[in-house]
Amino acid sequence: MMRLFVLCLGLFTTLTCVLPVPEAAAQQAEETVCIQCHAGLEGSLGAPVQAWRGSVHDRNGISCHDCHGGDPTDFAMAMSPERGFVGVPEHAEIPEFCGKCHVGVLEDYQKSAHGQALEAGGAQCVTCHNSHAVEVAKLDLINRDSCTRCHDYGRAEKIKEILADTDARIKSLEGELERLSELGTNVDEQQGQLFSLRNRFHRAFHTVKIERIREQTGPVLEGLDKLREEIAAVESDLGQRKFWGSVAIALLVVAGILFFLIRRTYEEEEKP
Repeated sequence: MMRLFVLCLGLFTTLTCVLPVPEAAAQQAEETVCIQCHAGLEGSLGAPVQAWRGSVHDRNGISCHDCHGGDPTDFAMAMSPERGFVGVPEHAEIPEFCGKCHVGVLEDYQKSAHGQALEAGGAQCVTCHNSHAVEVAKLDLINRDSCTRCHDYGRAEKIKEILADTDARIKSLEGELERLSELGTNVDEQQGQLFSLRNRFHRAFHTVKIERIREQTGPVLEGLDKLREEIAAVESDLGQRKFWGSVAIALLVVAGILFFLIRRTYEEEEKP
């Protein structure tokens, strides 16, 4: 009987727990010749590598050549203009430099008060996000210490208050989807939707216009509400599968016990 119980328990474990483990969403960047060379240098030539390690760019496989061009596989041509290498951009060139990837953000930034003041030394990407130790885009980047380097904190504080509710909802959904993914549930579609909504939300940060931010966050909140409904449906389906899985294992155990009792009764009847 014990062997049968162990067999059933093993079957149940296999059916409910052995599920594919999702691959990590982010892959660290490869050690290119740029990194190998500059990591061994001192002062300002080596500092960017140390600052870049562990940054959001590093964690997502974005390395030196993705921004600065050049050939990351050849020491001799790594900084060759023929291979597209560009050096350190000037202050006013940085938005276009970053905007090669962050297209939507660039569009909103250029229309903002920050963008309009760029030529006069106004804030641009690295003013808030740093150049190499780039942080994940988050609401905490709007803070008194950073903003008061250039102006008073009044408008920025109001903007942060408006964005706080949406930011909290996004974080909550991220946590729910991560939990479901760890349970082996396929939530790729929902994670894709949240990724898109989060990007639209982050674009709102760069307009620095309160009415425009309210206008942009409205559709994002609607999308988050619909996504929460989808997640609730996934959780309900998961609960149903767990319930019927428990019923199935219970039936298997009962069947095993009955089989054992019937066999034992048969064997006793066969005894002389």
